Amino acid sequence: MLDKSGWESQLLETGFLGIFLCPLWTLSRLPQHTPPSSIVIWGFRWLIFRIMLGAGLIKIRGDRCWWELTCMDYHYEVLLIISGNLSFLNWLTMVPSIACFDDISLGFLFSSRVKERVVQIQSKEAAKEKLPLGCYIRKVVNISFGLLIAYLSIPVVLNLLNSRQVMNTSFNPLRIVNTYGAFGSITKERTEVILQGTSSMDPNDPTAVWEEFDFKCKPGNLKRRPCFISPYHYRLDWLMWFAAFQTYEQNEWIIHLAGKLLAQEEETLSLMATNPFAGRAPPRWIRGEHFKYKFSQPGGKHASEGKWWIRKRIGPYFPPVNLKGLKKFYEDRNWPYPMRD
Repeated sequence: MLDKSGWESQLLETGFLGIFLCPLWTLSRLPQHTPPSSIVIWGFRWLIFRIMLGAGLIKIRGDRCWWELTCMDYHYEVLLIISGNLSFLNWLTMVPSIACFDDISLGFLFSSRVKERVVQIQSKEAAKEKLPLGCYIRKVVNISFGLLIAYLSIPVVLNLLNSRQVMNTSFNPLRIVNTYGAFGSITKERTEVILQGTSSMDPNDPTAVWEEFDFKCKPGNLKRRPCFISPYHYRLDWLMWFAAFQTYEQNEWIIHLAGKLLAQEEETLSLMATNPFAGRAPPRWIRGEHFKYKFSQPGGKHASEGKWWIRKRIGPYFPPVNLKGLKKFYEDRNWPYPMRD
């Protein structure tokens, strides 16, 4: 996912290109004398090229596990205290990709009437009918626009050729031509926070049975294969990944999540893949455990057992908590205290 400045720049550049895609003085679906400029079409292709190249370069250079960029291109609108939904980024990336298809490949999207009208317009263009003055002005504007894009692309190309590329950066104050990358850098190891609950009265009892909550897509169950769900985006899973290489003090929302799971709130449970306490009494305690995950090797021992993942416990992420103990924590932050049914 791009940082804020990255997605703002991508939105701005896509919108700026869109200004020149359609004629200014008509709302006609098929304006007779003003077809989309080839310069603008190539502008969109240049944009998607930089987006895709940046996504690839960050995996080559990376120091964060690339798995979530290929298998977890997702976003989810979370309840809890987190707001915002950036799933539009996936669609925003698809928009310039359309320029990579020719008319024939996209023809099935349009009616026969529309396609016949296009053929008629192209025939008139081929006959080299005299064009209105506005069309020539538009051609001059498009050529000027193309020269501007070419000029602003010079520092971008130099940056891409540099061994120390800078991602998500604008090289001009207008942010018309930028570099993009999913992250500024990525880590080499993947760590995960696993939420576990128990019905035991004493969380420190060595015989207590701790059962895991699985999320919809993020690694958890060792035998569950990675999921491909683009262009959707599970926000909660995404945030859990970030929380794993920080502390719970830096991510207080995860304690909020624990409280909602303790209360077995249906809205929160809908964000989870499994609830080990379904049809039973709610858990008395929930804790966070910290693990390091990596893929099993094809043909290896773990893979032969049906395991996609191998994990090693790092230690506790946050200590066992219960609803009674979280009451003051919630009150201090003016959070609504979760109540069990």
